[in-house]
Amino acid sequence: MILPILTALISAAPALVGLFDSGDDSTVSKVARVASDVAQSITGKGDDGEALKALEANPELLLEYQRQTAQRAISLYQEETKRLQAVNETIRAEAASSDPYVRRMRPTMGYALILSWTMTMGAIVYTILTDPGSASAVIVALADLSVMWSVALSVLGLYVYKRSEDKKPPSGGLGVLGKIAGRIMGR
Repeated sequence: MILPILTALISAAPALVGLFDSGDDSTVSKVARVASDVAQSITGKGDDGEALKALEANPELLLEYQRQTAQRAISLYQEETKRLQAVNETIRAEAASSDPYVRRMRPTMGYALILSWTMTMGAIVYTILTDPGSASAVIVALADLSVMWSVALSVLGLYVYKRSEDKKPPSGGLGVLGKIAGRIMGR
């Protein structure tokens, strides 16, 4: 029940729609929270459904809702821009470093983990094939290593995910809706 109401609140504020380009769940929850908070604050209602009804019934409230959500959307864009600038500065510092290890830390960790994982899995397969009687002991030993591998592979996964995210082109800055919101707000 709450999802259709939040969807309606978000669709009533064009400036918020463009924020969904990121595909990031944290952005989606931020947008939903903004839509809900602004609607409840503008209408004085404590429930999203009631706030939506009040916005639909009063065009002036709807216009104020759109103006305030546009302001909040611009703030969200500015936060994201600052975050991306910090990420870019970090990557530039890594790339500009005269220390080859600092420059190559992410790939080195990835290669080391791949090599370690391959060697471990190869040793396990070899042991099970050449000595099937010890298969249960090897599987138990492998289970004991699961925490170590989960931490190492999680770190590698974060490196890959964040690096892939860093390489995504920006969605055109503010985009069309963001520019319209900026003009409405006089920025």
